Order: sequence, then structure tokens, then C-alpha cells
Amino acid sequence: MKFLHTSDWHLGRQFHNVSLIDDQDVVLQQVVDYVRQYSVDAVVVAGDIYDRSVPPTQAILLLNRVITQLCQELSTPVIMIPGNHDGAARLGFGAEQMRGAGLHIISDFSQMLEPVVIHTDDAGEVAFYGMPYSDPEQVRHELHASVSTHDEAHQHLCELISRQFNSSQRHVLISHCFVDGAMESESERPLSIGGSDRVNHQHFLGFDYVALGHLHQPQFKGAEYIRYSGSLMKYSFSEQHQKKGMNLVEIDRDGFVGTTFIPLKAPHEMRIIEGELQAIIDSAKDDPRPEDYLLVRLTDTHAILDPMDKLRSVYPNVLHLEKPGMLIGIDQEMRSQRLKRSELDMFKDFFHEAHQVPLTDEQEQAVMDVIQALKHGEEQ
Repeated sequence: MKFLHTSDWHLGRQFHNVSLIDDQDVVLQQVVDYVRQYSVDAVVVAGDIYDRSVPPTQAILLLNRVITQLCQELSTPVIMIPGNHDGAARLGFGAEQMRGAGLHIISDFSQMLEPVVIHTDDAGEVAFYGMPYSDPEQVRHELHASVSTHDEAHQHLCELISRQFNSSQRHVLISHCFVDGAMESESERPLSIGGSDRVNHQHFLGFDYVALGHLHQPQFKGAEYIRYSGSLMKYSFSEQHQKKGMNLVEIDRDGFVGTTFIPLKAPHEMRIIEGELQAIIDSAKDDPRPEDYLLVRLTDTHAILDPMDKLRSVYPNVLHLEKPGMLIGIDQEMRSQRLKRSELDMFKDFFHEAHQVPLTDEQEQAVMDVIQALKHGEEQ
């Protein structure tokens, strides 16, 4: 059996007030195209389908179109769980009616113990157990379990699922959590405060494969079959060097065989560019991807007039600008540097940036006279 493991689509997400829905559409079509070309036995989505519990209309329409293509046109089962960004009840609306069409949304604890069983000739029956995202309070309230942390909640839920195992089947778990020791990114919303959201990978060792969601960097933890697929695409500048994609998972009658990472490419990459303003502008003509979403860090130490407008003339999608070059130091060092630069020095920087010529001697004298007059007025 071969199935795709993907997660953290975050449909409807905005980044620095820019909608990513068109980019998400392009990337999801790559998922559909892969299934159309190579055929798989199932597609697993491990939570955070939407970016918020009440998603925008465009995000709902996009998901509807993708599910129609996978389930109806390509007859490929889709199995998904809600993540911490999703509204579980909204996502799971009509789930029982949609099962017949091949869409399996496991959104509550009663469904968690009823696996989606898929039969293939090479692997026999494979049972997919979905563990919908839940905090310890929900587990304590709905299952009357004595748990106080995410780790205790996952241990309890894994034990409940393990009791349902059929020894003739292979067992796949779908979960949305933070496995202790795994690498996180800036774009992930914390599940709790103070590290109590961490889950020990030991709870997952009894499964043949664990399809994880929540962390946006592709990785495995504890064992090669306990894996994060990573997010659908990059959602923060901290992810600029991460490879985005999905896992093609292979299971046979003996269990886990291996995974193949299938890369996905968004129309706009997220990059950080650092340097002096003029050097960045000059190098833009040779940049093969000027349309990417950019964070620019300017190292110039003098005042610059309208740097964002100048950058966007060559890089239209500069989304964030930092000027660390203007911050020479901190605390005592910063104060000492400020004392070295007079009002006249700062005005000369501004004048040169605005007019592209330095002050003449006469103009400099006039500015000095104005500064002295102002200081004299303050003293009086």
C-alpha cells in the first residue's frame, strides 16, 4: 500500500496582510496532479486544514474543489483530522454522510475508535486511526480520564486505540501534536504555555506508521515511521531554507517499508535579503525570482528616505523591512554613539538622501544657525 501524508494546509492564511490562497491553490493542484499521475491508495491530512476555526469563503471553496477532485474524480479516499487551528465541529459537519464518497473526517472521540480500513493486495487491511486534536481538558471532560498534560492525554488515547487493534491488520495513527525534541518554526501557534504541550514519542511505538501534524518542518522523531510531513508551503521567513512537500508512505504485510519525500513548489518563495540598499537594488536585475515574498534587512547606517518604495520598484513583494544598521548598539554603546552624531550630522544625512547632493557650506552654516537658535530658545 502507498498513501500520501500531508498536513498543515492552513487554507485562508494571510502573511503580512497578503492572502496566500492563490499560492495554496497552486500547491494543492500539485497534490492532485501527483495522485492523478501515480495513483495512491489514500491521502492523509494530519490537521490544520484551515488557518482559523471560522475560515473565509475562498478557503472553503478551495477545499471543496480539491476534495471533489481527489474523492470523486480520482476515487481516492481522503482521511483527515482537525488540528488546533480548525473548528472540529465545523470541519466534521456531515462527516457520516460523506464517508460514502470517500471523505473520512475524524473529528471526535467516538469516531477515533472506529478506524478507516483500506484493503490492498500487497498489504492486506490497513486500519487508519485518527486522533482529533484535543487538549487535556477535553480528554478529561469527555473521557473522564485523569490527565493534566498533553503527554498524559496522548498516552491515554493511544492506549484506548491500541485495545482496538486487529492483529491481522497494519495500524496507522494520525495525530496533531508536538513531539518532544522535534524542531519548531515561528509560524506555529503554541498549544500551551511552559512546555506542557510536549508529547513523548514512546506512546506511538506500537503503530506501523504515525502521520503527524502541527510542526511545519518535515522530520521524524524517535523512529523513522513517526513523522511530520511539514506544512503545505512556507508560512514564515524562518522557514526560508526548509523544503516543503508531502510523504509518500509504503506499508506491506510486515508493516512500515519506508517513505519518499515528494517536494511541492509554491509560486512565491519566502526569502530574507540582507545588505545595503543600493547594492540590493543593483543585484535585483540578476535575481531570477524578483516576485518572491521578501524580508529585507538593510545594513546602511545613515538615514534613508522612502526605502520601502525604492525596494518595491525592483522587488514588488517586499513584505517586511528591518534596519538593524541604524541600531549601532544597545544600552551604553547606543547612548555613546548617539552623542557622537549631532543634529547637524543627522540633517546632513537626510538632506543628501532627499536631494542626492551634499549641503553647501552656506547651507550648512544656515542649518547650524537654526539649531543654535533652537537650543538657545530651549535654554531660556
